[in-house]
Amino acid sequence: MNNLKPADRPRCYDKQIALVLQGGGALGSYQAGVYESLADSGYLPDWIAGTSIGAINAAIIAGNAPKDRVAQLRKFWQEITSPTVLWPTRLSQPWASWQRTASALSSALFGQPDFFTPYSFNDWIQKGPHLSYYRTSALKSTLERLVDFERINKSKEMRFSVGAVNLRTGRLVYFDSAEITIRPEHVMASGALPPAFPPIEIENEHYWDGGLVSNTPLQYVLDYYPRRSRLTFQVDVFPGHGQIPTNLDEVYEREKDIRYSSRTRVSTDEFQQRHEVRHAINELEKLLPPEVTATDQAKRLHAFGCVTEMDIVQLIYRPLEPQGASKDFEFSRGTMNERWQQGSSDASTTLCASPWLAPKPREIGVRVFDVIHDILVERLRANDEKLREVE
Repeated sequence: MNNLKPADRPRCYDKQIALVLQGGGALGSYQAGVYESLADSGYLPDWIAGTSIGAINAAIIAGNAPKDRVAQLRKFWQEITSPTVLWPTRLSQPWASWQRTASALSSALFGQPDFFTPYSFNDWIQKGPHLSYYRTSALKSTLERLVDFERINKSKEMRFSVGAVNLRTGRLVYFDSAEITIRPEHVMASGALPPAFPPIEIENEHYWDGGLVSNTPLQYVLDYYPRRSRLTFQVDVFPGHGQIPTNLDEVYEREKDIRYSSRTRVSTDEFQQRHEVRHAINELEKLLPPEVTATDQAKRLHAFGCVTEMDIVQLIYRPLEPQGASKDFEFSRGTMNERWQQGSSDASTTLCASPWLAPKPREIGVRVFDVIHDILVERLRANDEKLREVE
């Protein structure tokens, strides 16, 4: 963790706080690092929502007392990366690429402890056919050991939501502690990515990974009615912006980044547009004469208005170099620690900047911040200026 100290939350700042975690397998350690910095700030979330690995991280956070959350996250990530604990770290190219490839291959062949394991040859011969390549019974035991589900269901301190897809209907659903009793199966359903992992049965329905429809629960949190003014930390592990690939491995990596980040961008853009329309309705209503506002048409229009103010803070994992198409199942201990550290650093930098505390123009209903992106852009501009000076 870096040496920056997150700015304190002013007492007058009364927005509710949400933490939204995207799916992304091994990349999820970046999210754990983000939470480590949030835990040291005045911006602890009252609502956490996740998809896939984001759902697992969210369950560990919501299912533990504040003082234990980071330690339990660390325990989970250390356990599932334990086979590579003695591997060397910070290797230079091409050794780093080879080690990442070896780690991903090991995960594909042998699974990850306390997470998922492949079916044996005998399983395929004697018990087949299977609906997946791996079994996830180990994950259920891990969740039961690291997560206090009674706390999730009874504590009013933090709301918990995870997204999954109904295998029969193809519809995205959310399991929400405000509406149902959460069990380990709900978390596992959110991360049941086919064909790697089997569907999870819940009350005679079967569910797959929510990322098949939307890899982020952002829209669910922001649009949930009744809405409340909210500061939402949106943590994504697939960057939308990237470099032009130079080889096929980078092509597959870039394709995956675009595919899984696109829904986040669409959700953010659509919500921003809808919410501006809601605010415009309120502004328009103030200009209407009383006899017009009393009509049925004006009353229907009023129902679509909203006065809530939303701030969205984007924290996106942007590795310094290509990591390959297998990066989301590359579970080496060294890579996990680097991603965790980058998440913690990005969150601390963002918290220190706290752009959401700047005065907001009255007519704006939604603001989107990406502090790390702005810093990177500024550095590029400074470098360009230096090059021009040299020339």
